[in-house]
Amino acid sequence: MLNLLNTVKKRTKNKVSNGEAGFTLIEMMVVLAIIGILAALIVPRIMGRPDEARITAAKQDIGTINQALKLYRLDIGRYPTAEQGLNALVTRPSAEPIPQNWKTGGYLDALPNDPWGNPYQYTNPGTKAEVDVFSYGADKKPGGTGTDADIGI
Repeated sequence: MLNLLNTVKKRTKNKVSNGEAGFTLIEMMVVLAIIGILAALIVPRIMGRPDEARITAAKQDIGTINQALKLYRLDIGRYPTAEQGLNALVTRPSAEPIPQNWKTGGYLDALPNDPWGNPYQYTNPGTKAEVDVFSYGADKKPGGTGTDADIGI
C-alpha cells in the first residue's frame, strides 16, 4: 500500500515538473480577461432590473386588489367609499354606509404596501374607471416618468 502511494506521488511530481499539468500565467490572464469582458457586458443590463421587477410586482398587487374590489361590489352592491378606503377589503367598515353583506374574513388577508413600502392609493370616484387603485411609484409623488411614473392609472 505504501509502495502504491509513493508511485502516485512520483507520477504527480513528474507531470507538474515536466509542464504537462496545470495552467500557465498567460492562460490564467486570458481567462480573467474573458471574465472581465463578460462582466462589463452583463452587469449594466442587470442593474436596471430591480426597478422593472418592482413595477411588475406593483401591477400584480393592483390586479389582486381590483379583483377583491369587484368581489366586494358583488356582495355589497357598491365599492367602498373613499373614507372607508382599501381597508374595507380587510376589516368590516365601521364608517357609514356600513355594509350588510360583508364577507366574514374579508376580501384580502392583508392590505399590501407597494414595492417601495408605501400604501396603495384608492380613489372613489376614480378618474380612469369607477374606482382607481394605484401606486405613486419610486418617487412616491403624483406624476413622474419612467420608474417614477404612477402605476395603475
